[in-house]
Order: sequence, then C-alpha cells, then structure tokens
Amino acid sequence: MQELQSGQEPVPEPFADRTYSGQFRVRVTPEVHRKLAMQAAEAGVSMNLLASSKLAM
Repeated sequence: MQELQSGQEPVPEPFADRTYSGQFRVRVTPEVHRKLAMQAAEAGVSMNLLASSKLAM
C-alpha cells in the first residue's frame, strides 16, 4: 500500500468493500451445458439455481 500512496496512485478499494451485481457469465462446453440442464430438470430446479448451489459449495 505504501508504494501506491507514495507513487500518487489511487489505492484500490478492498474486495470485501466492493458491491457486486450477483451476475457473471461463464462459458462451458456443450457437454457440460447438457449435463447441467439434465441435472436441473431431474432436480426440478432452474439451471441458475443448480449452478448457484454448485458454486456455493
């Protein structure tokens, strides 16, 4: 941090203090997309909910 301050560069905001939209895109292979779609259908949930729960693990 001292290097940034002494060089007159702005100190970046810490990740924990930033706000996030809750959205981001992930590209997967068609095979992974198919597997997720099938798993979501079998579980009776949306692909978004399935992917969110997998990412939260």
